[in-house]
Amino acid sequence: MSSAAHGPDDRVSETSDAAARTRAIHRAASRFCRARGWAPLTEVSLPNGRRADILALLPDRGFICIEVKSGRTDYESDRKWHEYREYCDRLFFAVDTDFPRALIPETAGLIVAADGEAVELRAAPEHRLPTARRHALLAVFAALAAGRLNTMLDPLPLATARPD
Repeated sequence: MSSAAHGPDDRVSETSDAAARTRAIHRAASRFCRARGWAPLTEVSLPNGRRADILALLPDRGFICIEVKSGRTDYESDRKWHEYREYCDRLFFAVDTDFPRALIPETAGLIVAADGEAVELRAAPEHRLPTARRHALLAVFAALAAGRLNTMLDPLPLATARPD
């Protein structure tokens, strides 16, 4: 295809395709977590200012961080993922079947999504969180989950004035 054939509409299409892929991978990775009895939350702000795509609480109070990547460009443009390690016991990447898997470092686990489901192709090495950090993260996780649930149950905005 000639370069003249690529225009702004192509970039919009690529962007919307990447967004759709990201949503599909998120959904499959979240289902993967729930099927294992893990409690996943998406878009979790971490104390270091980073935002985890998925942070899942395990039954043993451990944490799994899952970084979702829609393609090579997404992976190569985001080199912050190593900063998530200090807030999880295991770190995974979740990708779809078209992702070039050789890009994913051996120091992280690998989850591959297809057709709304996901499978673990490589386990993530464990590096246990310090107890104090785990307790602080658990409090952040619980408050975020409770706040999101409450907003789902009562989506009306809160009044700014408090009753006396």
